[in-house]
Amino acid sequence: MTENNNSRRDFIKKTSLAMGSFYIVPRHVLGGKGFIAPSDKLNILSIGAGGKGESDCLLAYNKGTENVVAIADVDFGRAANTLKQLPANVKKYKDWREALEKEKNNIDAVTISTPDHHHAAATLAAMELGKHVYTQKPLTHNIKEARMLTEAAEKYKVVTQMGNQGSSNDGRRVLQEWFDAGLIGTVKRVHIWTDRPVWPQGIATPTGKFDIPTDFPWDLWLGPAPSRDFVPSAYHPFKWRGWWDFGTGALGDMGCHLLDGVFKVLALTYPTEVQCSVSSIYTKDWVPEYLPDSCPPSSKVTFQYPKTTKNNSPIEIIWYDGGIKPDIPAEWGDEPLWSNGVIYEGTKGKMANELYNQNPTLLPKSRMTDSDVVKVKPKLYRIENQASGHNYHWVKACKSGHGKMETSSPFEFAGPLTEMILMGNIAIRSFQYREGEGRGGKYPGRKKLLWDGKNMNITNFDYANQFVARKYRDGWKLG
Repeated sequence: MTENNNSRRDFIKKTSLAMGSFYIVPRHVLGGKGFIAPSDKLNILSIGAGGKGESDCLLAYNKGTENVVAIADVDFGRAANTLKQLPANVKKYKDWREALEKEKNNIDAVTISTPDHHHAAATLAAMELGKHVYTQKPLTHNIKEARMLTEAAEKYKVVTQMGNQGSSNDGRRVLQEWFDAGLIGTVKRVHIWTDRPVWPQGIATPTGKFDIPTDFPWDLWLGPAPSRDFVPSAYHPFKWRGWWDFGTGALGDMGCHLLDGVFKVLALTYPTEVQCSVSSIYTKDWVPEYLPDSCPPSSKVTFQYPKTTKNNSPIEIIWYDGGIKPDIPAEWGDEPLWSNGVIYEGTKGKMANELYNQNPTLLPKSRMTDSDVVKVKPKLYRIENQASGHNYHWVKACKSGHGKMETSSPFEFAGPLTEMILMGNIAIRSFQYREGEGRGGKYPGRKKLLWDGKNMNITNFDYANQFVARKYRDGWKLG
């Protein structure tokens, strides 16, 4: 018997004598130094535990500081590494709907790390049960879903966080502080670019009849999306990102990372106009391939914003993907542009950052040592461990309770950010739309789209409004 155990026994004996048959023992006395009582742990259901779901689940679990009650995943082969790092008694479900129903009294919070087309239904179902939610980016697959989740967060008073971890980096706060201090003046234009997609896009829809593996529930994987035939390795894993029924392309994948700082720094809401240009694919002379099912290999999207509460000028925001980049500004120097980045053009100067709001930089870089820059002191709250602490900051906020601790990307922010990004995708899908065949085909959607953000309506091209929301397949619902 150790000295520590003797002291605990003496404490319990003396306390029980003083209190009769009833006594309360502090948790740290029962468990010793570092002990966390089960009642102090956040009980978590992880929907999606392979791929990105692995880190989302394990970062929330935090090596046992919290408790993962159950996992829901259609492919436990992909989730095998996650399961190795969790207790053996973690419950496993194929269908997240069943998991929520059976575990609703055993969980406090849910992480959702599925393909994009499942995000909204799983997230809203958890919120309706009063569960805190952490949902991967983009928050949803379409604009109507994003608006519903934003409203649901307010209605159900739960702690929310989108999985754009760069929003917890100090860089976003530095950019805010520089802009608020007036170092670049009023912003007129912002350039954002990415090297994605790094998965197939701009390809024909796979065909053929194939046997579905007995351990893979293809119909569950399809979820609310329209039914289609199973084709091995065409959609699952990872490649779903390039198909409109399941993913949201390069803009949906990377926009929530790269536009996060822009949206926050400039206090953006809804764009008023969006237009784009998209690469064409030619496999024969004169007539481009018509591939409306697949996201394009590259695009350029331009958003127009009115002045905001923080920027007293209209703003043009230009997105580039698939290897397209803006021109290198004179202030940049001789180095090539980063693979992913942002450049703000202001009336008094420019500032830039890399992916995840990293490496905030004033241009020219010689400005970084100017006295006016040095005088800008940190004012905004910093997140412990920055991007690495994004998941666990949400956990701490859940344990504190709604309204007690602010997260970096709550749905009140992440919802409108996602809406902006998905409006860009509507412009891309409108650009792809063709009427007629061959060289006589017409493309009526290749124009500037006028967006009524409040009412979620494109006012000058009604065809595009079908992409604002989607009809769910039988057996699936949103709210």
